Amino acid sequence: MVAKVNSGRNILGILNYNENKVKEGMAKCIHENMFGQDVEKLTFKAKLKGLENFIHRNRRATTKAVHISLNFHPTDQVNKELLGEIASTYMEKIGFGNQPYLVYQHFDAAHPHIHIVTTNIQSDGKRILLYNIGKNQSEKARKEIEKTYNLVRAGGQKQDQNNILSPIELERVTYGKSETKRSISNVVRTVVRSYKYTSLPELNAVLGQFRVMADKGSEVSQMSKRKGLLYRVIDSSGKKVGVPIKASSIYGKPTLAYLEKQFKLNQALCQPHKQRLRKCIDETFAGKASITKSAFVKALHKESINVVFRQNDDGRIYGITFVDNKTKVVFNGSDLGKAYGAKAITERLSNLRVPDHHINPSPHHIDQSFDLGMELIASDLLKAEASDHISPDAAMKRKRRKRRKGKRL
Repeated sequence: MVAKVNSGRNILGILNYNENKVKEGMAKCIHENMFGQDVEKLTFKAKLKGLENFIHRNRRATTKAVHISLNFHPTDQVNKELLGEIASTYMEKIGFGNQPYLVYQHFDAAHPHIHIVTTNIQSDGKRILLYNIGKNQSEKARKEIEKTYNLVRAGGQKQDQNNILSPIELERVTYGKSETKRSISNVVRTVVRSYKYTSLPELNAVLGQFRVMADKGSEVSQMSKRKGLLYRVIDSSGKKVGVPIKASSIYGKPTLAYLEKQFKLNQALCQPHKQRLRKCIDETFAGKASITKSAFVKALHKESINVVFRQNDDGRIYGITFVDNKTKVVFNGSDLGKAYGAKAITERLSNLRVPDHHINPSPHHIDQSFDLGMELIASDLLKAEASDHISPDAAMKRKRRKRRKGKRL
């Protein structure tokens, strides 16, 4: 488990950040403390008031908003109830057990994680000191919780000296909501070093989980002839959006020449992990003649395996790739054996959905099954104001009004 504690001035900003995630179907408020009402019945106004009741007891404090994220390994089996219990245990251990707080389960990354919104202003108006809370109280609580709940330990998963993120800390890149170059760089550097892939399409199967792709252009393009490579953001349907960045501009230079060396190296490193994938796929069918596509994808998702179907304009599936996020390997189905290729798998899948031809997917359209299982909710929010905050940290910073120069009357 990786815990991050951030503080700021603006509780409204961080509450809006999480509530807008809820409205987008990318989060759900799953737990509350000291609000005196079931979390499902809490309106936006009630949530804000519950936090402000404490905040207003200290008018002089500048830091009043606290935002915490608890990130779990993809293999950790943590449902909604367990996440709420872990959040309560963590808050008690760091000294926030008697504070009002809201727990949001987010679905916008490849790993389970929650966000906690609270304040450090206590009922008597005194502040809970935040100095070194991450290093001291939070770190101690994290280790105890990992042991108590048998979670994957965070040791060795922190950022290294080159600021490489652990795969469980990565979040999907959303165009317009995060700084493009920084976000792409974080994803690319982490994926390139952490996963074993033997081709550009296999690498893109991993990058696609985080809404990023490596683009070498068409075969007749000048970029392809010069063996150039761009990294760019893609939307939920796999379409390119925004301005791309050159591979050579990313730290470590993950250019096509570099990747081709990795392809050869990874061919041998991938082999020991074939059997796990075959076993998981076989157990998914479990002797059944056929199952639905969604059932197939969900079953493998529980094993931290992401399934990528490649389709042409007519909606015909011509390829299938498996991304094992547990062992960090990627395999085309045919590389696992004839029984695991696209043709063999699709013949065993029933009720395959016919794509909407009005969408006109590209010949290399990727059907990412990453969002399956997420609950879309439209709760009784009074109003969570639209926000262009690109991160929780930015949401807690209050904009200062610019004063006009000139004489006062």
